[in-house]
Amino acid sequence: MFTGLVQHMVAVKELQTRPHGKRVVLRAGEWPGNATIGESICVNGCCLTVVEAGQGDLAFDVVAHTLQHTTIGELRAGDMVNVERAMRADSLVGGHFVQGHIDTTATILQVDRANGQWRTRIESPASIDHLLHERGSVSVDGVSLTIAGKGDAWFEVALIPETLAKTTLSLRLQGARVNVEADSMAKAVAAEVARHMHRLGISLDSPLKSQ
Repeated sequence: MFTGLVQHMVAVKELQTRPHGKRVVLRAGEWPGNATIGESICVNGCCLTVVEAGQGDLAFDVVAHTLQHTTIGELRAGDMVNVERAMRADSLVGGHFVQGHIDTTATILQVDRANGQWRTRIESPASIDHLLHERGSVSVDGVSLTIAGKGDAWFEVALIPETLAKTTLSLRLQGARVNVEADSMAKAVAAEVARHMHRLGISLDSPLKSQ
């Protein structure tokens, strides 16, 4: 579990082809300094397990399913990624609960930098569109954000200077693809509602009739 408060940006050193998929090696330098084998680290929103740590590098094995459903497989040497260690039980949760389980990838539709602001509009695929709402939480490439606007198949986030300076979102311009994870609490509520409707014999595709 993570908070979505990115702790550092590091560079990709290389992606190695392995029988299971890929091994991603990050040039982490002195961050975090005491990483251990088996530790979970959030990389661009994906919860990955450290398999090697030493000499300033962190390595992770990434299976085919993750490569197919996230942007991790698109990384190239020199790309910058957001990283965050798993939260502690006594941590301050300044963002929101981020599981590191990517729901979908999405394309950035527009970046508006007029009047000193930075608003990024991102497509909202049908699989998660019902989970996103204005002033709700969302994780984009591992960054905890508040949805500033919601429209038909898109949502917008307003990025403050601190976020732009300390995450890769300043590099994500129109056409870029990002990893998106909807708020876990919204997913839990939606799943419970769906279960109740199923028990009552109500189809999710059918409009509810007022009594």
